[in-house]
Amino acid sequence: MTVAKDYPRPGRKPDTAAMLRVDQAGEYGATRIYAGQLAVMGDRHPMSRVIAGMAAQEERHRQTFDRMIVERGVRPALLQPIWDVAGHALGAVTAALGPEAAMACTAAIETEIDRHYAEQRVALGQHDKELSTAVEDFQAEELEHRDAAIAHGAEKALGYALLSGMIRLGCRAAIKLSARI
Repeated sequence: MTVAKDYPRPGRKPDTAAMLRVDQAGEYGATRIYAGQLAVMGDRHPMSRVIAGMAAQEERHRQTFDRMIVERGVRPALLQPIWDVAGHALGAVTAALGPEAAMACTAAIETEIDRHYAEQRVALGQHDKELSTAVEDFQAEELEHRDAAIAHGAEKALGYALLSGMIRLGCRAAIKLSARI
């Protein structure tokens, strides 16, 4: 596994402030994506229950990172108002394309978040047990979301490869921007 350029090599002290900033922004963005999907699908669609369950876990992740940011005096990402609108719009658009597209969105994002959290865990090593434990726990849940999305037809979405690729690229850009801004 390679370590992202944003994080130091194992053994060096990681920038946990940047990690927290990115993680909190990402979990906030996830809650907004699911809110957009649920706004379009409503509560009567069969997929709404699955999405609502994922959304509840993302909200718990966000609350954990919110708490850690406050306790550690870390500045949140300044782009959060953009992630608010962009996340909701992404969720709404993919849901409007159909339940498979909504699941394709989840599968794409969770694939990138798995990679991101794996890189963080390597960079953290033994430097920050609280953050490392949270990342490890949340990574497992994000993988469950990805697997559930695939099981619910993500790969059957029209233009899946293109849609997934575009969402993954956007996710990688959001991670890099949130670490810095």
